[in-house]
Amino acid sequence: MEEEPEPAYTLNENNWALEPIDDAEEEAVLITIDDAPDEHGVEMAETLEDLDVTAIFFINHHFIDDEEGEEQLLEIIEHGHEIGNHTMTHANLQEISEEEVEDEIVDLNDEIERITGERPDFFRAPHGANTDRSWEVVEEEEMVGMNWTYGFDWEEEYTDPDALSEIMVETELLQNGANLLMHDREWTSEALEDIILGLEDEGYDFIDPAEIEQENE
Repeated sequence: MEEEPEPAYTLNENNWALEPIDDAEEEAVLITIDDAPDEHGVEMAETLEDLDVTAIFFINHHFIDDEEGEEQLLEIIEHGHEIGNHTMTHANLQEISEEEVEDEIVDLNDEIERITGERPDFFRAPHGANTDRSWEVVEEEEMVGMNWTYGFDWEEEYTDPDALSEIMVETELLQNGANLLMHDREWTSEALEDIILGLEDEGYDFIDPAEIEQENE
């Protein structure tokens, strides 16, 4: 088993950016992919691996509830990426009971552990809609909960790959430690390489999720 790297970044819960610990690279961003593994998750995982970038793929249960989905989840891990919990059903946690909130999170952790042998280290609520109970469960499960700094691929005007790659790199929201949100979508997959290369051209490195400080560290 590979030894885990020492934590190099900590999550700022006020703005969801990653801040360097000690002498870690300041000009770096985190890549995250939500709603996976849908039709393009494995393809995106391959693209990122080819570009030497490690991302967090946030998983929903309805994408891994059959043999094909389980295989895709394992493929994403084989390409070197981290897995996060995005709830069982993509429910808005602010619209369901506390018991249902717990089930949405813990049941998915159980399923991911059954398939992969490990529980996720990261959690992101659908729509960024957290609750007091969701934060409690995240802490109980020893996960890092996060929202994001910016993302655009759910907006109609950015379903064009060229428009998406441009805004992801040229937005004024791009900053050191930015937590970039993308989704498992066709246009995002098509834009992904240009986004990564564009960020590199702007001088940014990419944060390895394994270097993010965990709740139990």
